[in-house]
Formats: sequence, structure tokens, C-alpha cells
Amino acid sequence: MFTIEHEFDATVVTLIDEGAGALKEDITINAFEDCITIEQLDPRTDQVMTITLSMTQLRDLEAALDLPEGIYRLKAADEEE
Repeated sequence: MFTIEHEFDATVVTLIDEGAGALKEDITINAFEDCITIEQLDPRTDQVMTITLSMTQLRDLEAALDLPEGIYRLKAADEEE
């Protein structure tokens, strides 16, 4: 399950772990104009851990989800081979 909220400066997506088995804490993804942050509560320390991705890193992650194992570099549309 997930929720989507539009705030003043970000779109916020919250992923909620459901189902049987060991459930993990909710993940909150904040999409800003220049970066993406991913937050999750660490129940061991009771602190929210944050990871920040640049838009380039997000683009690479999106591409990586559909590729087999290997090393890749995405080229800009205007780059020559």
C-alpha cells in the first residue's frame, strides 16, 4: 500500500509494508525539484535515516531496475557514440 501527497515544495510518497512475515518500517520518499530523499525510521536507534539522491542518480536507478547484471553508463541524447 502507498500514499501520495502534494505539498508546497515536494511530492511525498509513503510506502507501507503489508502482509505476513517480518514487516519493515514505512518508507517516505520526498521528490523535490533538485533531489529525492528517502526516509525510514530505524527502530533500533529510534532515529529517521535519510538518503539523498541527485536527479542523475534517480535516472540511473530507474534504468537499472530494467537491466541485467553489469556495469552501465547512460548517455545523454546529444552525446555521440
